[in-house]
Amino acid sequence: MLLQFDPFRDFNRLANEMLRASRTPQSMPMDVYRLGDHYVIEFDLPGVDSDSLELTTEKNTLTVRAERRTPAHGSEQGEASYLTAERPRGTFSRQLLLGDGLDMNNIAADYKDGVLTVTIPVAEESKPRRISVGRSSERKVIEGSTQSGS
Repeated sequence: MLLQFDPFRDFNRLANEMLRASRTPQSMPMDVYRLGDHYVIEFDLPGVDSDSLELTTEKNTLTVRAERRTPAHGSEQGEASYLTAERPRGTFSRQLLLGDGLDMNNIAADYKDGVLTVTIPVAEESKPRRISVGRSSERKVIEGSTQSGS
């Protein structure tokens, strides 16, 4: 097995790990798109245990939290010694401010193959609708009286 040693890359990785507090939530990449009468948000969370996923809503804010733990590599042969550890671990968090016109009571979420998919339907009152125009041949005149206080 051939490993390439790059002291600057390793120093940079070590500095990032030491300076980044594990309590500080990290961001997660996402895509947002509209599909018919729903908005779909996809978060990339590979290697995250589904039990650590937490989605909450408060007013118009959606909060997504997840945690990728360091696997326990202890065995009868001893502890594992990492040669390279580039995948971020710890807590991931993202808050999205959602606009009005979404049905916050019917949000659905699914986690499959490392992708968390959140589906938010558009509220019925916000969906576009056609308004019919009546055609009346009768012209209506509204008359009013003006009283002057003399």
